[in-house]
Amino acid sequence: MRLWSLHPKHLDAKGLVALWREGLLARTVLAGRTKGYRHHPQLERFRSRPDPMAAIDGFLSRVYDEAVTRGYAFDADKIEYRRCAGCASVKAGQLAHEWEHLRRKLYARDRARWARGRDEDAQPHPCFRIVRGGIEDWERIASKFSTATRTRSVPTSPS
Repeated sequence: MRLWSLHPKHLDAKGLVALWREGLLARTVLAGRTKGYRHHPQLERFRSRPDPMAAIDGFLSRVYDEAVTRGYAFDADKIEYRRCAGCASVKAGQLAHEWEHLRRKLYARDRARWARGRDEDAQPHPCFRIVRGGIEDWERIASKFSTATRTRSVPTSPS
């Protein structure tokens, strides 16, 4: 399950559809209607909110908005369309980690989108605000990364 901290505008078609599907799965898990994925680490960012269902619905509503902008036919009846339930934080290092991960995926799947994004800065999902820090504790990182990678601080803007 990948619930991107990045703005949905950065995703290619495959990534946006996958985010919608995985977000709907996360919504089902948070509602207690499934036995699978209950302990998935990315769900902590929603469980930690005062109203987890409002948080996931706000998150998915912004994904839905991006889909509508692109002319996709996502089913809005699957969520309670709403504003973001306050801004949750995402560490700058996490955003940078996801940006690198997405850029590798785009290079392989959608070179045109990859090329358009070369000069862009990673923007967070509208429900998140950037704070200082490294990679989030809930992120599963490959063993080739050290503990130092998890705690490194990446600036929120170019110096």
